[in-house]
Amino acid sequence: MISNRLREESKEAHILLEKQVVKVLKKIRSDQDYLKMLEKFYTYFSQVEKAIAPFLTTEILPDYGERRNSTYIGNDIRELNGTIPNSVQITLPDINDIYQAFGALYVMEGSIMGGRTIVQILEKHNVTKGISFFSGYGDDTMKMWSVFTETINKLPRNEADGDSIVQAARETFSNFGRLFEESNVLDEVQG
Repeated sequence: MISNRLREESKEAHILLEKQVVKVLKKIRSDQDYLKMLEKFYTYFSQVEKAIAPFLTTEILPDYGERRNSTYIGNDIRELNGTIPNSVQITLPDINDIYQAFGALYVMEGSIMGGRTIVQILEKHNVTKGISFFSGYGDDTMKMWSVFTETINKLPRNEADGDSIVQAARETFSNFGRLFEESNVLDEVQG
């Protein structure tokens, strides 16, 4: 199954990104610190969503319209009295077909799975507003993940399709990590 292959073959890039996000989370002490992190998430997610949109439909993923997206991050930014960041030039994964789109979406949906941990870390520092995106799908989070993995597992027709999905996931993790590095978000968040 491609979901198992994705987990294994993108593990290194996933762990690197996770470490970068956790470093930032550990420095957050205020809503303003958290807002800086949310801006990075919004910048990346909104642009990746635009890149995958031509390839994803409700015919392929029936609940696509119900899935969390950068709109939720934008709402969280506004709840913290922030402003939606202007679109800046960032490095995106190559997304030229449905397989690459699903590889990128795997990373984005996976971030929701880790959202509960993020919310718990934030709560330790009394940051409790603007967490709708990371709150995931509530009690339906595992169900939504299951639907996603069932769909992605049906997708590849051959090894090359699977390779394309995995490569896009790796690039999505790595490019998102670079956004955290390049922006010096660690320096911006005053912990």
